[in-house]
Amino acid sequence: MQPVPKLQLENVSVKLGAQPVLEGIQLSIHHGEQYALIGDSGSGKTVLARTLAGHHFYSGHIHASFGTLETFHQRIVLVEQQHKFKAKSNTSDLYYQQRYNSFDAEDTITAAEALGADLSQPAVSSLITALQLGPVLQEPLIQLSNGENKRLQLAIALLQKPDFLILDHPFLGLDKAGRAILQQILDKLSEQGVSFLLITTPHEIPECITHVATLEKGQLVAVVERTAYVPPASPEPEVFSPHLLRALIRPVDAEFEYAIRMKEVNVSYEEKQVLRNINWEVRKGECWSVAGPNGAGKSTLLSLITGDNPRAYANQIWLFDKRRGTGESIWDIKKKIGYVSPELHLHFDPAATAFQAVASGLFDTIGLFRQLDTTTEELVMQWLRVFELDKKAHRLLNMLSAGEQRLALLARALIKNPPLLILDEPCQGLDELMIARFRNTVNAICQLSGATLLYVSHYQEEWPACINKHLMLNKGEASISA
Repeated sequence: MQPVPKLQLENVSVKLGAQPVLEGIQLSIHHGEQYALIGDSGSGKTVLARTLAGHHFYSGHIHASFGTLETFHQRIVLVEQQHKFKAKSNTSDLYYQQRYNSFDAEDTITAAEALGADLSQPAVSSLITALQLGPVLQEPLIQLSNGENKRLQLAIALLQKPDFLILDHPFLGLDKAGRAILQQILDKLSEQGVSFLLITTPHEIPECITHVATLEKGQLVAVVERTAYVPPASPEPEVFSPHLLRALIRPVDAEFEYAIRMKEVNVSYEEKQVLRNINWEVRKGECWSVAGPNGAGKSTLLSLITGDNPRAYANQIWLFDKRRGTGESIWDIKKKIGYVSPELHLHFDPAATAFQAVASGLFDTIGLFRQLDTTTEELVMQWLRVFELDKKAHRLLNMLSAGEQRLALLARALIKNPPLLILDEPCQGLDELMIARFRNTVNAICQLSGATLLYVSHYQEEWPACINKHLMLNKGEASISA
């Protein structure tokens, strides 16, 4: 007699609007099995995860051994790629710069409050220790780093004692130590018999995984045992639309010697020192990596440059040879910077289309709020073509895959041909082929334009070849190497 599956999908199909996203999915997950789900960007992985969690309507049938048709979704906990929090008042979403404004940050709950559990309970205390959350328990959520937020969301999910856990790219944004911690947690969950579905990349599949399922254009094309799975060969390096890119990219014409100069820069929030005595100079045309563990101060450092952190005025900082606080506006700064980050993605206007998202880069707004002339509209379409998004130009951003959303925001950063590019974890959500293409595209852009580059990634293999200078942050202190 065949054992009853813990979770079974029979001919499951999903449409978003009129667009088919999943078609005829057949999958049986039995007790003691742990699945990895892989596939290219836009293949439907996140839609499948959200469907299992009850967020999308579907045709076909889903059966679970741990609940009825009406209730089993409640026993499935999904840890999504992105996390959104409400203010304490629960009246409005948090805004982009809020994490850097201490008064406004007080309107967000702390990590301890988000856990919603008795911290003295042994099981809770053990989980906090395992995920290394102790030092950030009293921090406002919005001031946590991307990696710290990821670990917190995992703790919240595990405290719900789910019958089935879904993790959508949980390794994204985690430093090396954070990824090792997550691997240990997954191994322990597997030993305890907790079933989970892990959406990940072909080259980041934990040993505890028993089966690998592959999605391709909304269809489940393969399910194999982990021991029989062979990851595809690394993709050949390519550049997105090389001929169109060369036509769009112009040499940087801004006149300055130093893009960035910092002298004895310090930033603290109450008793916490985030940046300590930073001395750093970035000359025009230099290409830097900015690295460091989660919580090291990278996002705070970048916020001083992008104009989003008011503490820039209390420090000695020069941008494009001009001292901050000598009369320039935040918009004067932003028009010279192309920027993308997980936080920008998180707070971007969900009602914007891909076209509007890219066009907003010309005006440094989180959405498009003005009419464009014909010439500008064509420029936007050309950048959408570079990243092969032109056929999806007028779809809502949140109707695209996470990888496609990130490509739209990358086009937004590049459209004004800025003299300074700040790319903070730009490849989150991209599949391996897209990462290879994007890495080489950024390298080509810097060579063609002479742009200055700051590139943040926990994965050195994602760095463009043009990078030859390095800033390492650790506990707010900087070390520099070439």
